[in-house]
Amino acid sequence: MNKFEKYLALWVALCMGLGLLLSQTIPGIGNTINSWQIRGISIPIGICLFLMMYPALLNLQISELKKLRNNPKPILLTLFSNWIVAPIVAAVLANLFLKGYEQLMVAIILLGSSPCTAMVLVWGKLANGNQEQNVINTSLNTLTIMVLYVPIVSLLTGIQNIPIDRWALLISALVFIGIPLILGIFSKRIIIRNKGENWFHQVYRPIVGKVAIAALLMTLVVLFSLNGQVLISNFDLLGLVSIPLLLGFVIVVGFNLLITRIFGLAYKEGIITVLIGSSSHFEIAIAAAVSMYGVGSLAALGTTMGLFWEVPIMLGLVELGKYMNKRHFWKKEIAPATT
Repeated sequence: MNKFEKYLALWVALCMGLGLLLSQTIPGIGNTINSWQIRGISIPIGICLFLMMYPALLNLQISELKKLRNNPKPILLTLFSNWIVAPIVAAVLANLFLKGYEQLMVAIILLGSSPCTAMVLVWGKLANGNQEQNVINTSLNTLTIMVLYVPIVSLLTGIQNIPIDRWALLISALVFIGIPLILGIFSKRIIIRNKGENWFHQVYRPIVGKVAIAALLMTLVVLFSLNGQVLISNFDLLGLVSIPLLLGFVIVVGFNLLITRIFGLAYKEGIITVLIGSSSHFEIAIAAAVSMYGVGSLAALGTTMGLFWEVPIMLGLVELGKYMNKRHFWKKEIAPATT
């Protein structure tokens, strides 16, 4: 992780501020950006979201899934947290704190129902966790999100009688996960065949990774410049949506720490389980919010707040995991036998 990525939380905050500044200093910038769309899909946001998604979906390694049977416990615990605990916690907290703000409620549900597939590889490396488990889990999340994301979001919004455009939700999943996934699989094969696996991992992936971060920051500038006036007039809404986001992190992280202790995981497996089980795939959440409600919507801005809080929280969780390991919170690692 280079110096720029270490301060990602700072760049995120600065880009949000830049977007707000542009909305106030350049009259009509929001309307101009919003006019660049095809059938309701913003062209600038669509390009940025694709550039954010594509590098993440290069992480898919189907061959690694064969190793699942070797040590299934951490993977199963993570799947339970990702697809049962986190979505339910998000829906309950959204109902408790955001009643009357349907778009913000949907934003929380979109974030809580989207398990991470990319950034956790960085968090896991920083925490010195089991990266083989990390790759297996993120690969599995990439596949399961294609099947489970739309039904779970539809179920949780339906229970709370929140009307959503399910076709837009389905199309956003197909466009922003399905297409990048297919392109990722084929481009990876072509590049490895022509350039070799080392070049793919050492040169190509770092380059597209930097493009993804640039696209992420540009997305924030665009979103906040589009909705800057609404935000300044209703600045309290950012604080309001932050309450269930932060409380949700506390509950889900606490749950994951507890189950890794109860099920006797060692540190390297336990910390990866906690990191993946507690993080979200904010890219697809933003994409779905934009598809259903538009670029300048409260739902789109609500999902970006998930990103705003997740980066510093995950970095903090990495350090917390290291500290708890020193305090022998997890099962002691078994050293390999020597001859």
